[in-house]
Amino acid sequence: MTRDSRLVTPDDIEQIFRTDSRRVLATLIRLLGDFDLAEEAMQEAFSAAVERWPLDGAPRNPRAWLISTGRFKAIDSLRRRARFDASLRPLADQLGHAVTQPEEIEEESVQDDRLRLIFTCCHPALPPDAQVALTLREVCGLTTEEIARAFLTPAPTLAQRIVRAKAKIKTANIPYQVPARTDLPERLASVLQVIYLVFNEGYSASFGASLTRHDLSAEAIRLGRFLVELLPEAEAMGLLALMLLHESRRETRTSPEGELVLLDEQDRTQWNRQLIAEGVSLVERSMRSRQFGPFTLQAAIAAVHAEAGSADSTDWTEIVGLYDVLLRADPSPVVELNRAAAMAMRDGPAAGLSLIDSILSRGELRDYQLAHAARAELCRRLGQTADSIDSYQRALSLTRQEPQRRFIEKRLRELEKS
Repeated sequence: MTRDSRLVTPDDIEQIFRTDSRRVLATLIRLLGDFDLAEEAMQEAFSAAVERWPLDGAPRNPRAWLISTGRFKAIDSLRRRARFDASLRPLADQLGHAVTQPEEIEEESVQDDRLRLIFTCCHPALPPDAQVALTLREVCGLTTEEIARAFLTPAPTLAQRIVRAKAKIKTANIPYQVPARTDLPERLASVLQVIYLVFNEGYSASFGASLTRHDLSAEAIRLGRFLVELLPEAEAMGLLALMLLHESRRETRTSPEGELVLLDEQDRTQWNRQLIAEGVSLVERSMRSRQFGPFTLQAAIAAVHAEAGSADSTDWTEIVGLYDVLLRADPSPVVELNRAAAMAMRDGPAAGLSLIDSILSRGELRDYQLAHAARAELCRRLGQTADSIDSYQRALSLTRQEPQRRFIEKRLRELEKS
C-alpha cells in the first residue's frame, strides 16, 4: 500500500483511534462475525500501527490498513488457538480464503458498517435496555461507566447486559445487516434511542475536562441523517431536528476559557442559523405527518428556544404546553423536571421549586445531578441561601464533569459570601 512519507507521532495514531476506531471495529465485526474477536483484532491492529507507522510512515488509507491488519491478526490468533481447539480451524481457514488487501476495501461499505451494526445490536431478540447498552458500547465506544450514568443504572448491571447481549447475538445467529424495509419500523424505536443517547453524551459529556464531545455529537447527527434518508419517518426526522437545534448552540455553551455558559447568558447572535433553519423545517415536516412522538415534541421545544431573540422573550407558555403534551406521551421524572424548570420561568421560582421538591421526594432523581442543581438555582433566586448551598453541594457530589464542577463551586463561593 502507498504510504505517506510524513513523520507519524503517537499523537497522530491516538487521533486516528479516536476518530476511526469504531468504524474499524464495525467492519471487523462484519468480517469476523464475532464481537470479542473483532475487539481483540482492532487492538492488535492499532498496536501494530504504533510500532510500524513511526518507522514506515502512515498508509494513504489508515482505516483500510487497520481493517486489513486486524483481519490478518484475527486469523493468526484463530490458527494459534486451533492447536488446542480443532473446532477453530475451519473458521480460520474460511476467513483466510476471503482475505482482501487494504486497497480492495471499499470506503462506502466501511461507512455503512456502523449502521448495519446498530441494527444488529438493536435486534428485537435482545431486551431493549441491552440493545441500547450494547450499541453505545460497541458502535460508539462509550465505557460501561458512561453508559451506566446515562441509564442511571449501576455499572455491573450494564456490564452483564452487554455480555448477555453478545452471547445472544452469537447463539441466535442474528444477522449483521440493515433489515428489510418491511421490518424497519418495529426496529426504529431502539435505534432512535441509541442515537439520542450518543448525541447526549456528545452534547453534554458525562465526565471529563470538556463540556462537550464533538466527535460523538457529530457522529450521532451523521447517523441521524443517514437514518432519515433510509427511513423518513416522523420520529426519525424529529430526532434529527432535536440534535440539529441543540447542536446550533454548542459553540456558545462554553466561554473561550472553557467555562459553562447558561442558556439565558449565551450570545444568540452566534447560534448557527443554518442548523436552526434545518431543524425547524424538520419539526414542521414531522408534525404535519400527525404521526410524531416524544422526539418531535422535544425538538419543538428546542425550536421555541432557538427562535427566541432572548431568554426574556421566550414563549414560556408555549414551552410549558409542549411539556404537558410530552409528559402524556412519554411520562418520566426527567420530563417532569424539565417542565418544572419551564414553569419556574413562566410562573416564578416558587412554582418551579414546589414541583421539583415533589419530584425529589419520590426518590427517582435522588442521584440525578441536574435535579439538585435546578433546585439550588431556584432556591438562590428565592433568597433561600442555606437551602441553595445544600442543594449545590449535593449536585457537586454527583458531578463528574469539570466545567459543571467549576460552575457549581463558583456559585457556592458567591452564596457563602452573601
